[in-house]
Amino acid sequence: VKEYKSELMHPYYAAERGLVDDVIDPAETREVLIKSLAMLQTKHADLPSRKHGNPPQ
Repeated sequence: VKEYKSELMHPYYAAERGLVDDVIDPAETREVLIKSLAMLQTKHADLPSRKHGNPPQ
């Protein structure tokens, strides 16, 4: 367990494998969240048209 924690339980391990997009300072958490949510507020995802609708019950 000690070996696992020392080698694999840190953000750099996850970042090397592409599991982390960004590491932020905890003091900047609120600012980063506000900016991220503001960016997503106007996001519109175009869904692909469906070939078949829901069948009637």
